[in-house]
Amino acid sequence: MNDAILQRRSLLVLLVLVTLAFIWILLPFYGAVFWAVILGIVFAPLQRRLQLKFGWQRNLTSLCTLSVCLLIAILPVIIIGVLLVQEGMVVYKNIESGQLDIAAYIAQFKHSLPPYFQHLLDRFGMGELNGLREKIVKSAMQGSDILATQAFSFGQGTFEFLVSFFIMLYLLFFFLRDGAELARKMRTAVPLAEQQKRRLQLKFNRVVRATVKGNLLVAITQGALGGAIFWFLDIPSALLWAVLMAFLSLLPAVGAGIVWAPVAAYFLLTGAIWQGVVLGLFGIFVIGLVDNVLRPILVGKDTKMPDYLILISTLGGLAIFGLNGFVIGPLIAALFMSSWAIFIETKPRVQLP
Repeated sequence: MNDAILQRRSLLVLLVLVTLAFIWILLPFYGAVFWAVILGIVFAPLQRRLQLKFGWQRNLTSLCTLSVCLLIAILPVIIIGVLLVQEGMVVYKNIESGQLDIAAYIAQFKHSLPPYFQHLLDRFGMGELNGLREKIVKSAMQGSDILATQAFSFGQGTFEFLVSFFIMLYLLFFFLRDGAELARKMRTAVPLAEQQKRRLQLKFNRVVRATVKGNLLVAITQGALGGAIFWFLDIPSALLWAVLMAFLSLLPAVGAGIVWAPVAAYFLLTGAIWQGVVLGLFGIFVIGLVDNVLRPILVGKDTKMPDYLILISTLGGLAIFGLNGFVIGPLIAALFMSSWAIFIETKPRVQLP
């Protein structure tokens, strides 16, 4: 018996060591592996439907699913990213050259405020426009340098990016083809009851699909609508603001309103009444209602977490994992809640005398 226990413990130590070593060698490409897993989960239903409908070989079905994923999920992100970098560099150059004078807009906004608010800004040291103009120019120059550095770094790291990209596609193909079998093997290795393992797996899949498919589509819709109204009102850098609104739409209690609402207020205070009214009404009754209409349909009430938990976990995930954190954060929070719920349900109850 002692030999059996010793062998079991030795095997567990070996498993821990080789698992940590395996994770260590995957760290340089963790983003590629992560998104291959996420996209594999999101597009697994399409893979199963194609398999059932046409009865193709698994390789052919996986290749077709991978092509659909590439066309509707990956290529648009790459194209928008390139356009966003180009437009961002143009904005920074216009600020640096003085063609886009943000300080002038702020001065106009300040003078449009009631005297009480102007006095309040002066009291907090925010009314000195000359100093504000210098800070904006300095920030623009720093932003230009950062953007140029990042662009240069991206140029140097193009080979690494391409390697990671093709690793993601390669892994995604096999996750689509063999994902169900891999999931069954992982469930077998987890030392929990079958019902508990199934519950955690379902929660994992639902949160991933809700975050990527649901929240991301809502964010894209709100960003696209916001960019369209900004373009209609001839607001500069509409694409840049559209991406910012889409990103902020991922955060409950923040949303795209943090972008369009100040712009609408600026229009109203500076005399551009019809632009302010149109933007305000469009923001409230079109952009704002998208979240209330689409999110329950795409996400589903049974998979939603409290807004405060989504907000905290998303911000924490973004702070730790970067852009990948908008999926990792809510996923960890959901598994945290599910694990504790299982623990509480299975905990032996103390019988009082």
